[in-house]
Amino acid sequence: MLDALDVDTPTVVDLCCSYGVNAALLKCDLTLDGLYDHYGTERVAALESEELADEDRAFYESRRRRTPPRVIGVDTAASAVEYAVQVGLLDTGAVENMERDDPSPELAAALSEADLITVTGGIGYITDRSIGRLLDCTSSDHRPWFAALCLRTVDFTPVADMLARHGLVTEQLENTTFPQRRFADDSERDFALQSLAEQGLDPTGKEGEGEYHVNVFLSRPSEDVATAPIGTLLDSMTPTPSANHLSG
Repeated sequence: MLDALDVDTPTVVDLCCSYGVNAALLKCDLTLDGLYDHYGTERVAALESEELADEDRAFYESRRRRTPPRVIGVDTAASAVEYAVQVGLLDTGAVENMERDDPSPELAAALSEADLITVTGGIGYITDRSIGRLLDCTSSDHRPWFAALCLRTVDFTPVADMLARHGLVTEQLENTTFPQRRFADDSERDFALQSLAEQGLDPTGKEGEGEYHVNVFLSRPSEDVATAPIGTLLDSMTPTPSANHLSG
């Protein structure tokens, strides 16, 4: 599914991409609320799969930014990746399991050109094993940034250690978390609260209100961190108090 790269366009590799929500936000003039509005209508909900694909193709094309990044999606769910490519969200996709296997030659070539690797909520499903295999395909001359939203229930330290072994310094956005999604049921909530308790983290105002929360991590070469620390890059975000902090 992977094809030749356009080296003049910034390349983002989105891990655990599913149906391409991150790609939609990167490539189109859209917010999450806009996506909720689109898929929450009775008309769209009633469409058959081919009708929905036609609808989505037109929807995203009409909102495409003038100079969108190239987005390569990676996931083990073939149907999700194929749909995201079909409707124009992913420029190309790779259905691969790097917990089990090294990246294919095609994916390795794409990774060598990546400017940014993203993962939102996937850490825990994938581990430092996958991250190491990905970064082995990059070089010190063109090391991509790595941005992650990681559930507070998951320890990011092994991933940060792997990133450090590849020359990337990890910063955490201080005093800030973001809601990820509501708990599916009481057993999921109880598991999350137990995981937080084991780490000594306070769920008050976050998971205690019925939602997973994520920490924001950004890993970059040391010279980039020195030039612009994470706080100066993301100072437009509204903070929510967080008790956890991982230094790079």
